[in-house]
Amino acid sequence: MGLEGETPEGVDTHSIIPRVETMYKDKTLNLNGHHSIPFVPDKHLIFHFRESLPQHPNGMRFSAYDGKGDLIATNEFFSIGGGFVVNEETKLAENAYYKDARVDHAQDITISAAAEEVASHAPPPLPDLSTPIEPTSDSSVPVAKTQSDSIVAALPFYDAESLLRICETENLSIAQVVFRNELQWRSAEEVAERTLKLWDVMNCSIQNGIASEEEYLPGQLRVRRRAPALHKRLMAGIADYAGFSSGPVGNTGNVPKPVPNSTKITRGAVPSRPARRNLPALDWISLYALAVNEENAAGGNDSIETLCRVVTAPTNGAAGTIPAVLKYYLEFICPSRAQMEQDIIEFMLTAAAIGMLYKRGASISAAEMGCQGEVGVACSMAAAAFTAVMGGTVEQIENAAEIGMEHNLGLTCDPPMGLVVIPCIERNALAAVKAVTAAQLALNGDGSHRVTLDQVIATMRQTGIDMMSKYKETSEGGLAVNVPVC
Repeated sequence: MGLEGETPEGVDTHSIIPRVETMYKDKTLNLNGHHSIPFVPDKHLIFHFRESLPQHPNGMRFSAYDGKGDLIATNEFFSIGGGFVVNEETKLAENAYYKDARVDHAQDITISAAAEEVASHAPPPLPDLSTPIEPTSDSSVPVAKTQSDSIVAALPFYDAESLLRICETENLSIAQVVFRNELQWRSAEEVAERTLKLWDVMNCSIQNGIASEEEYLPGQLRVRRRAPALHKRLMAGIADYAGFSSGPVGNTGNVPKPVPNSTKITRGAVPSRPARRNLPALDWISLYALAVNEENAAGGNDSIETLCRVVTAPTNGAAGTIPAVLKYYLEFICPSRAQMEQDIIEFMLTAAAIGMLYKRGASISAAEMGCQGEVGVACSMAAAAFTAVMGGTVEQIENAAEIGMEHNLGLTCDPPMGLVVIPCIERNALAAVKAVTAAQLALNGDGSHRVTLDQVIATMRQTGIDMMSKYKETSEGGLAVNVPVC
């Protein structure tokens, strides 16, 4: 799809499967949607399973030939996690947030920030979405940028220490720092709109996963979808067993008094107890995470009228953790519907800041770091974001992010058959629950802690470097070789 000029956010998802089938049938591909070239997958896609390019394990070399078959151009690209694809020329351009680096927008006519915007240092609040936001520049006329007009992040940070220092000196929250930096490239209105759009896509993937009518996920593993059935049980109130209430903890009126000697534990006898599925918070968080990752594993659901995307948060394999925690907050904790949009923006921008630190200080690619770099990072991001919307200080937010990663260190990536199913789907649910726990631990402290976020990021990076390659997305070790596939 990319070679045909499509973008992840813009492609008509219903068209993907038919178009790929047409490519295979007609053996042609339309470069950028205009120029037709021969395309025979078995001939033109060559996999080197035992080799990798030195820059990154996830590499691809493109070669172009003229009509005579002579090589006229070649370039190498690397998928570094989270949907980011770079080559040697562009790999540093991603780091404008944390490095005081200049980004050349000469070819981007969609950017219209005025010079006075770039020079402004007035700390903006998060946008008040209850009233229209006036753009700070005339965005109706696209302005081509030259190198002299290159834009710099207003408040560049490169690690957690520098981020916290900015928050203190500028009297800003973490979300406000990210929002302030985003204003260097687009208006406040567009920042809010794009952020809310990301949540719309996340929420859509939750709804699609819940509403799926498919019994099994595709692939030889024959893994059953669980989100639809779990949702039905929760909605029907079947989570209440043996007279226990699924309401708030303080509501103990329905809890039966213990009966003395009702169950005797004797040698050789297994006590019989009623099943008690009375942890609704965990059930809902798990449901949301399962729904997203089952959709990711299925590649969309043709039985649903609207095929939805998933958001790399920070990656597809870890796409369920952040939506699950945010959905839980919005459905069960957010004080009012009027507050929702503001809280979504704060949650997402806080999570983004933490993700940036991992991307710069280590990696968000399982091929480099193992699953600690994907689900571990997602857990850390979600913990920080949840702490933010729960009213935590910047120190507590940093503490929550650290806790979220510290207890994911060393997590391997070893999915059977290379499918993002086992253990990935369940792992997202566990990470979402762990993120809320990490946030609660941080919120019940004063923000001071022995291990810093920067230290745990450095530890994650070193652990990933030391980790054997068979535990880093190669499916050559761990569960991948010990789980039989029939």
